Amino acid sequence: MSFGSERKAVQEKIIKYAQDIGWEYLSPEEALIRRNGENNIILKEIFIDQLLKLNPKIDHQHAEEIIRKLERIPANIEGNLTAWEYLKGLKQIFISDENRDINVKLLDTENISNNTFHVTDELKFISGNNTNRYDLVFYINGFPVLMTETKATHKIDGLIKALEQVKRYHNETPEAFALLQIFSITHLIHFLYSATWNFSSKDLNRWKHQGKYNFEDLIKTFFDKKNIIKLITDYILFTKKDDRLNKVVLKPHQLRAVDKVIKRAKDKKKKRGLIWHTQGSGKTYTMITAAKLILENPQFENPTVIMLVDRNELEQQLFNNLSSVGVENLRVALSKKDLQKLLIDDYRGLIVSTIHKFHLMPSGINKRKNIFIFIDEAHRTTEGDLGTYLMSALPNATIIGFTGTPRDKTKHGKGTFIIFGKDDPPYGYLDKYSILESIEDGTTLKINYALAENSLLPDKETLEKEFLNLKEIEGVSDIEILNRALQKSATLRNFLKNKDRIDKITQYIAKHFKENVEPMGYKAFIVAVDREACAIYKEALDQYLPPEYSEVIISKSHNDPPQLKKYHYTEEEEKQIRKKFKEEKNPKILIVTEKLLTGFDAPILYAMYLDKPMRDHVLLQAIARVNRPYEDENGRKKPSGLIIDFVGILDNLEKALAFDSSDIEGVLTDLEVLKGYLKDLIEEGRIKYLSILKGKTEDKAVEEVLNHFKDEEKRHNFYQFYEELKSIYEILTPDPFLRPYIQDFAIYTRIYNIVKQAYEDIDIGKRLLEKELSEKIKNIIKETKVDTVIKEELEIVQIDENTLKTILNSKSSETEKVFNLLKSIELTIKENIQKEPYLISLAERVENLAKEYQNNQKTTKEMIEELKKLSEEIIKMRKELKSLGLSLETFTVYWILKQEGATEALKVKDEIQKIFDEHKPWKTNSKENNRLKIELTKLFIKLLGKERIKEIPQIINKILNILR
Repeated sequence: MSFGSERKAVQEKIIKYAQDIGWEYLSPEEALIRRNGENNIILKEIFIDQLLKLNPKIDHQHAEEIIRKLERIPANIEGNLTAWEYLKGLKQIFISDENRDINVKLLDTENISNNTFHVTDELKFISGNNTNRYDLVFYINGFPVLMTETKATHKIDGLIKALEQVKRYHNETPEAFALLQIFSITHLIHFLYSATWNFSSKDLNRWKHQGKYNFEDLIKTFFDKKNIIKLITDYILFTKKDDRLNKVVLKPHQLRAVDKVIKRAKDKKKKRGLIWHTQGSGKTYTMITAAKLILENPQFENPTVIMLVDRNELEQQLFNNLSSVGVENLRVALSKKDLQKLLIDDYRGLIVSTIHKFHLMPSGINKRKNIFIFIDEAHRTTEGDLGTYLMSALPNATIIGFTGTPRDKTKHGKGTFIIFGKDDPPYGYLDKYSILESIEDGTTLKINYALAENSLLPDKETLEKEFLNLKEIEGVSDIEILNRALQKSATLRNFLKNKDRIDKITQYIAKHFKENVEPMGYKAFIVAVDREACAIYKEALDQYLPPEYSEVIISKSHNDPPQLKKYHYTEEEEKQIRKKFKEEKNPKILIVTEKLLTGFDAPILYAMYLDKPMRDHVLLQAIARVNRPYEDENGRKKPSGLIIDFVGILDNLEKALAFDSSDIEGVLTDLEVLKGYLKDLIEEGRIKYLSILKGKTEDKAVEEVLNHFKDEEKRHNFYQFYEELKSIYEILTPDPFLRPYIQDFAIYTRIYNIVKQAYEDIDIGKRLLEKELSEKIKNIIKETKVDTVIKEELEIVQIDENTLKTILNSKSSETEKVFNLLKSIELTIKENIQKEPYLISLAERVENLAKEYQNNQKTTKEMIEELKKLSEEIIKMRKELKSLGLSLETFTVYWILKQEGATEALKVKDEIQKIFDEHKPWKTNSKENNRLKIELTKLFIKLLGKERIKEIPQIINKILNILR
């Protein structure tokens, strides 16, 4: 398998495909001229020309004023919001001739050909003492809208590195990112995009194209001019959460659904639609975006959009989301009377309400056609008479249902799916985003489950008779209906609330949480059968875990006894508990029965201890609380969600989830199945990887591993194997089942660590045991005695005279010495680059040597000689710097001149220092930068001779890049 280089196979391909669809390429030199220097990013002349073309009332002076305002916006997410408002055409400028403010138009969203589209590469941007080089920057009308970071296909951790670089760019050169709206990262295999000022890998969106994988199609569909303009103007949302501004850009399935909703809204004949987007895939943002676009579109002639939810807490949550994204003309219907008045008064704008407020609503209260109703959780919201009242009250409205669960077998051809799906035969969906597709995209995670031991489970006959066989809860979608059914199930409920049983379960939960969940850094839910059971669970759990570990969240009732009243929290108190639960603070476990089982997103939630009989929609919604992706500050990702079932409901999945098997494919995996898969993986590893070490001594084992994994494809396959193995170990640990395989896993970890250290960047290689593994995996490895077949890691140290001797004289094999030297030099350069920038001059030589060795262009013996020389050069450099007492600037110039053959370089050290002193702001001031170059050129001609005059600009650029 051949892998592509970053520039040839990835970067240049993107430019070519962009040119094919009408983007004009600007070379870095052309772009620099149009930017007026490296500390500007707007293509000034193009921007002004387009501004004047799109805004006939604006003159050149106004255009200059707008540029000044854009250049002064804060270099943070708040400034980025201001820049986006300019792109949306929401910002104004005062026109003195007309004595009024007018909106400024930066983009023509109607006539796409009125805009200019440019792409440039290797764009160097300077901010203070920092200089960043962006691989690709895309401009519309001279305004930078998107940057792309590319990586070579063979870089296994390419996308991780690309994201890390984008984060660094935001920190070091934020002025550019105050304007840029979207970033993308790619290494040919995947193309991911996200909103700027949003750095979590879980928010990276994988761009998809229908049909067979084709990089050209991916690029051409993503960078399609209309698509980019819509992404920027229609599909970016700035939201406020806990008084903090956040930014998202919609995912492909959300874009697709919004487009379909808008088309259905324009349809004169079809007035219904059903969107099924699986739980956790961002349904709320889809609804909000579609509502905004309808309200903003003059084609809908000042419409009314009604967004209906089925719980008051969700009503408030939705209102907060809507008000934070800048929706104007927004009203929350506080009562039936209030909603009725809004409809009679023919209110135009957005109304947020619950479906229950339509109860007994008069027929034909508003017959207008441009009313659009979005119903959240439509599978339960329109059950019974409420849907009839709604459709009768607003007979000409377009009604779109949104659901997080698929249709169940009991409702085929009736209920919700006939109400909403009649215009989209045969399946009844306007748009569908299945559980499996969501897992494949990384939008949600797989959920594993295990049944508790039989002694804790109700007997199957009682469960069947008092729950699973009840006709009234087939296809149940409302937890209140489920609760009423459970109230009648006396035998089952009494068994579930038995205090001795709950005491045994809490002992199990405490142990399982401490050993399995807490060491991973995650949290848990206990779902009890009713509110009283929640209180019993809390009392029992406090015997085995610190009381601050858990909290009870239940609804209030006036007649509650004292044991329940103690959990009557105010709205603010409950809000704080929820907030702390989402963070890495106490409480770590929430005990619930109804509240928080819908609409509560806490990505840190990993485990659900389920002790409440549930089925169908209610069960699917509840267990989906644990399927949200999560990533901690070290980049460790949640592997999956986990359900421990104390009821036995998941023992009969066909009855518990009465959906078409294709619709719930991949939602739940029995831990026993996972164990079987682990066993197969271990066996595969023994044949493919442990066999490498057979019969080898410690030094020969490392040598064998290093030689075996010289091949990139072999490394790539091993990394995938190990990641899969580690993920399953993370989930199953500390199950006794793993005991026969622990030693194998510890050896695989050593192999992985050594291979990563040797062949990947030094920061990636060094971080495995520190960052990549959770505490429980680290502890297993520490406690496992491994026969000393292979070392834990390479000997990577900073280079000095002593360490060089130690490496060269060690008993390690010659191959291992090569990597110890190579990585030690890399580490020395990396960790000292800030205070010793001259070391950068060696970085390229090290990289080239590594490539030559991997490509078998240099022997092991030759490599040791070359690396020994490089190490000695570093030692010599440092000694000379210390003895000469020069500034870093002067020493860097002196050292590079010396490499270039300037034997008299030391004699002009005072002149060099004087030139830098006279042009101190050269890093931030382009004029001073040019003057500095002129002075250095004159000096270098004297030292190197006129015959080398053509080389001198390159030498100067090399020096200045190092000093930056």
